[in-house]
Amino acid sequence: MNKLEDRYPRTIDCKGHAVELQVAPSLETEELQAFTAALPEKDLLFLSRDIREPKVLQAWSNSLESGDIVTISAHRDGQIIGTTAVVTDKHSWSAHVGELRILVHPEARDIGLGRELIQESFLIGLSLGLEKLTVRMTLDQEAAINVLEEMGFRTEALFRDHLKDPSGEKHDLLIMSHDVAGVSGMMQAYGIDEAI
Repeated sequence: MNKLEDRYPRTIDCKGHAVELQVAPSLETEELQAFTAALPEKDLLFLSRDIREPKVLQAWSNSLESGDIVTISAHRDGQIIGTTAVVTDKHSWSAHVGELRILVHPEARDIGLGRELIQESFLIGLSLGLEKLTVRMTLDQEAAINVLEEMGFRTEALFRDHLKDPSGEKHDLLIMSHDVAGVSGMMQAYGIDEAI
């Protein structure tokens, strides 16, 4: 984790927007609650739990302290505009796998922040010694799926009618993955290999 601590906080340029990336030490803040409240409900369906619930934020914070989740938050003008989290389970049969969870505020889309957060997730995964990264998406998140595919993620599974929103409508769940062994070449292609 020392490499991550040395890397953050830092400021990146997203199409002319200065965005500061920070390691999130805790998630029980008004700033994060404002961020999650601004996210469209359909953007939250791929998560296993509703992060707008205080108990879920508390559990997320507890996982930060235990090291099961590493979260980077993106800030602009004093507000969170995006987060990326790498979730691991050291006690499971899949301890070598990390799950990415990327969220971007609706007003911060189309500035390349999602791609930047995916790149940061690769760095986190490499620093944790992970061998595989997975991500869950709903099929209507086409822009995010396109970016993930451009960065080397491939579809592993599609679960039909796997999610049900509060109105009762069902949604398909897509699971994509990327082998970390192939990340180094991808990082060189994107010019971020020197960050490690």
